[in-house]
Amino acid sequence: MKRTVAIAFALVMLIFSLAIADEKKPVASPLKPSFRGTFQAGYGGGTGGQASISVADFARDFPLIMRFGIAYLGTDPGNPAGARINFINDATNGTPEESGHIWDFRLDFMYPVHWLNLKRAYFLAGPRYSRFTGTFNFVGGNEKFDVTANQLGLGVGVESYFAMSNRMDLVMGGGVDNYFNSKLSGHDTAYSPGGDYVNGRDGYSYSSADKAINQPKIEFRLMMGIAYSF
Repeated sequence: MKRTVAIAFALVMLIFSLAIADEKKPVASPLKPSFRGTFQAGYGGGTGGQASISVADFARDFPLIMRFGIAYLGTDPGNPAGARINFINDATNGTPEESGHIWDFRLDFMYPVHWLNLKRAYFLAGPRYSRFTGTFNFVGGNEKFDVTANQLGLGVGVESYFAMSNRMDLVMGGGVDNYFNSKLSGHDTAYSPGGDYVNGRDGYSYSSADKAINQPKIEFRLMMGIAYSF
C-alpha cells in the first residue's frame, strides 16, 4: 500500500514539475505574413510592364521574401524573310510586317543587402518561364503566321525601395535573365535544339531558325515602378 502511494505521489510530482517547466517556455508569437503588390514598367527583352505580389514572414526564421510576377513585353520578333524561308516557303512576294510579344512568369527569392549605402535594397534570384510569340504578315503575299517558343530560364537582379508614404514606395531595379533554348514552332513546322524536327524544310535547321527568330536568350532588365504594402 505504501509503495503504491509513493508511486502515485511521484507521478503527481512529475506531472506537476513538467507543467511548471512548460509554463516557463516562451510562447512563440503567431506568424503575421506581410504582402506587397508592385507594378513596374521598363525594358526586359522588350518594353512593357510587370505586376507582382510578394510575401514576407510566412515561415518562422525564413530569411527570404518570396515574389511571383507576370510581365507583358512587346518585342522585335526577328527577320520576316528568314522566318518565312525557315517555316513556310522560298517566296519573296508581299510587304512584310512583324510584331512580337512575350508573356514572362517569374518567381524570385529576395534577400536584403546593404550595398552602395542603399537602406532597403534586395538581391533577388529565381526561375523564369517565357512564352514568346512572333507574328509575321506578308501583305499582298497571302502569308501570315506565328512563330512561338516556350522557354525556361534563370535570373538574378537587384532592387531598391524608397519610401513615398507609410505604405507606398518607389522601386527601381535591374538584372539579367538567361533563357534556355527550346523548340521553335511556326505554321506546321517545328525545330528543336536536339535535332528533332517536324516538317523541317530541306536545308534548314534549328540553327538557321534560331538566327531568324528573336526569342528570349540573355536579356537585361531595367524597371521602375510603385510598390504598395498591405
